Amino acid sequence: MATRCTWTRPLSLTRCCLLLLVLGGPGFFQSHAVEVDVKDLSNTTCIYAKWMMSFLIKYETNSSEYKNATLVPSSNVTHDGSICGNKTHAPLLAIQFGAGHSWSINFTKTNETYQGNVISFTYNTNDTVFKDAKTKGLINIVVNDPMRPVQLNTVYKCRHLESIEVANVSQFFWDVTMQVFVQNGTVSKNDSICDADKSTVAPTIVPTVANLTTAPVTTASSPQPTTIPKPVEKPFIGNYSLKDGNKTCLLATMGLQLNVSQEKPVLININPNTTHVTGSCGNTSAILRLNDSNRRFIDFTFAVKSTSANTPRFYLKEVNITLIKLINGSEPLNAGNNNLSAWDTFLGSSYMCQKEQTLVVTEDLQVHTFDLRIQPFRVEDNKYSKAEDCSPDVDNFIVPIVVGAALGGLVALVLMAYFVGHKKHRNAGYEQF
Repeated sequence: MATRCTWTRPLSLTRCCLLLLVLGGPGFFQSHAVEVDVKDLSNTTCIYAKWMMSFLIKYETNSSEYKNATLVPSSNVTHDGSICGNKTHAPLLAIQFGAGHSWSINFTKTNETYQGNVISFTYNTNDTVFKDAKTKGLINIVVNDPMRPVQLNTVYKCRHLESIEVANVSQFFWDVTMQVFVQNGTVSKNDSICDADKSTVAPTIVPTVANLTTAPVTTASSPQPTTIPKPVEKPFIGNYSLKDGNKTCLLATMGLQLNVSQEKPVLININPNTTHVTGSCGNTSAILRLNDSNRRFIDFTFAVKSTSANTPRFYLKEVNITLIKLINGSEPLNAGNNNLSAWDTFLGSSYMCQKEQTLVVTEDLQVHTFDLRIQPFRVEDNKYSKAEDCSPDVDNFIVPIVVGAALGGLVALVLMAYFVGHKKHRNAGYEQF
């Protein structure tokens, strides 16, 4: 079971548990709601939770590359170890799923509120989803619940999707319903709604283009006008960087636009002003992860290759994208392409391309880049090295060639007119004699 929790919003750990319960299911985002009803020895309910959750885990392979694995609790979730708690033990909600994976959260209360305390997630890299994992066995991740307390004798509810990121693991939670310290074995009819749901206003006009602007909202009594989607503008250019200690190890400058084809084509501009940067640097591989405020995760994986001339080069090898929040109620999307060979240039240089480029991740998902400059290795003094530009557009040469040809033709005409005129002038003089 997965609880939906957010580091940025003060919600309770209870909410997190609920989210986890709903998220459990086969397939990364084709998840089933997980429902747990914890009872005491007298068969009286003390904890009730229902939620959905998924996990995105980045791991290192035996070839020192990094890959992503996704986990979702299936419908065959167990909840061994869940307890109501007593004077010496805190209430605990625990689930087990898949090939040795488990998730749990414990709770505390005051006279008026209850809240989560610690979330523990254990995943098993012996699972077949971790192909060629360098480290085999159980890996445990522990985080404190940053959410705010929930009023006693109320049910915490939150449909909003949120995430927790720690140690290369992203936990996603949504559609949470949960109550801890249930009184008299009866789940309360009083709700505690999360702030994210309170601030969410569902528009009556659904845009076909997702951009940085907000779609118009009409009231129920107002007639819905016919709207024509505005063309998506060029995305803002962002500057991104990673550090290894105090030294910058990766530099990236680009505008990013996603082209998603589900029920309808959707263009999404990534706003660099609300995008968080993480990743890792190495001698032969590097990862740049961008996480914008709308739960869109984009991973760029770079690698180094040798050539016959013994001049190492770097290139973009892999792109992985997780889109948790789309429009029109679309299902979240997870896609990747680990067979790329883009942005290729000499190691120690930077790659630059001012024209728009397209990276094909899948048939239904492409990434458009604008004004790109990238250097994932051998960054010196926090500055880009000399850039190798991508193949220039043929159109860039048309204007100077045409202008040069026109000027050359004009000069030739002037010279011809001069010589012809000069010759006639001399012949006229001879006739006068």
